[in-house]
Amino acid sequence: MTTQIAVRLPDEMVRFLDRSVASGKAASRAALVAAALEREMRLQAAQQDVQTLKKKGTVDDLDELVSWSVAHATLDD
Repeated sequence: MTTQIAVRLPDEMVRFLDRSVASGKAASRAALVAAALEREMRLQAAQQDVQTLKKKGTVDDLDELVSWSVAHATLDD
């Protein structure tokens, strides 16, 4: 599902959008804006993950299993 919204952007940003579409680097203004927002969403999620790791550390209940697996794993050709 999508929702249409109105957004005011500086003229230079609109020119950038239009150049990107004209050169084929983006399918449409909306596609480029959506891609930029998706990148921002991933960035913010990663930043939140960093904060969580800083608070809680990286130790979890699978560490012993990983250590055992590394020590006992064999690779077959």
